[in-house]
Amino acid sequence: MKLLVLTAPSGAGKTTIARRLMAEVPGLRFSVSATTRPARAGEADDVHYHFLTPEEFASRLAAGEFLEHQEVYPGRLYGTLRPELEALAARADVRAVVLDIDVKGAVNIKRLYGDAARTLFVQPPSLAALATRLQARGTEDDERIAVRLERAEMEIAMAHEFDVVVVNDDLDAAVAETVAHVRAFLEEPAGA
Repeated sequence: MKLLVLTAPSGAGKTTIARRLMAEVPGLRFSVSATTRPARAGEADDVHYHFLTPEEFASRLAAGEFLEHQEVYPGRLYGTLRPELEALAARADVRAVVLDIDVKGAVNIKRLYGDAARTLFVQPPSLAALATRLQARGTEDDERIAVRLERAEMEIAMAHEFDVVVVNDDLDAAVAETVAHVRAFLEEPAGA
């Protein structure tokens, strides 16, 4: 099983890049993460996230169902469900499973899977550009944006721990670079 792990500060464009990557490269399937945060307008359960109550999350964690999990923001848990990942990986039509997760979770996945996982860090061109993107989304107030920017500084400082860093200054160029890295990874022999 090969894993493609995309991570980035919130608002850097990783989800958009992941969607375009999956449209351009056949055989990729997306692993839907679980979270305790409430759904935003337009988000659907089991499509964008598995939206769990804190109690459901804790129960599944205690049952050993999470491959990785993190409290990304205060009171907001996120994680990758092991049964979902294993089910996707077992399908004959799947060349790689795509995970869109936080930086600490990505480091944990790399530690668990080694060379079978390719970690890609999507970096914004600057913190100022990231702030502008977060404000333009209109999904959070200034206080929440400040928390995201503070976390972004920590995440950017971890970029050196990833196999590939893609700067999303121009979306089309960032997608093309990501696609090229992924195609090269998929051509590598298993265990290379």
